[in-house]
Amino acid sequence: MGESDSDQALVERVQQGDKRAFDLLVRKYQHKLVSVISRYVNDWSECQDVAQEAFVRAYRAIGSFRGDAQFYTWIYRIAINTAKNWLVSQGRRPPTEDVAVEDAVQYDGAARLHESATPERELMRQEIERTVFTTVEQLPEELRTAITLREVDGLSYEEIAEAMNCPIGTVRSRIFRAREAIDEQLRPLLSEEGRTS
Repeated sequence: MGESDSDQALVERVQQGDKRAFDLLVRKYQHKLVSVISRYVNDWSECQDVAQEAFVRAYRAIGSFRGDAQFYTWIYRIAINTAKNWLVSQGRRPPTEDVAVEDAVQYDGAARLHESATPERELMRQEIERTVFTTVEQLPEELRTAITLREVDGLSYEEIAEAMNCPIGTVRSRIFRAREAIDEQLRPLLSEEGRTS
């Protein structure tokens, strides 16, 4: 069974009401979608939010997916449109040219590697990763849980509220505070990168 066949089988399961099948599609494509979205949206946490929104839209529209195109091509278009809509909602102008889907298929975690694959940049990326990981580890438990459920597991605010048994406003506040703590630790690193690039 080829990749598009297995995707089609999962789509059919989702259309029959199997939510777990959609989770498998999300896991399979979330990194690629975030990479594509990062071409439009620069902030990592905002990329995550836009990707989440794209998956929500795809889930709502999956009943109309007929398999004329590959699933990835279909969800890729949704992600691009969601990113453009997000830019417009932020008062920014979306780019006039899209990333070609053939190129987008090649994207993975190293979305911009070919543009900036220097040893210094790789060291900086590792340092940023370490800083984020260390900061998250040091957060109070409720902040650490909320940010992990959001950024790692990709849960919606509603799902996190349910999982943590607290109001959605509390979830938003915890995620905001966690992101603020991470930003604070990253600021010196990022300003250092600005000076060296």
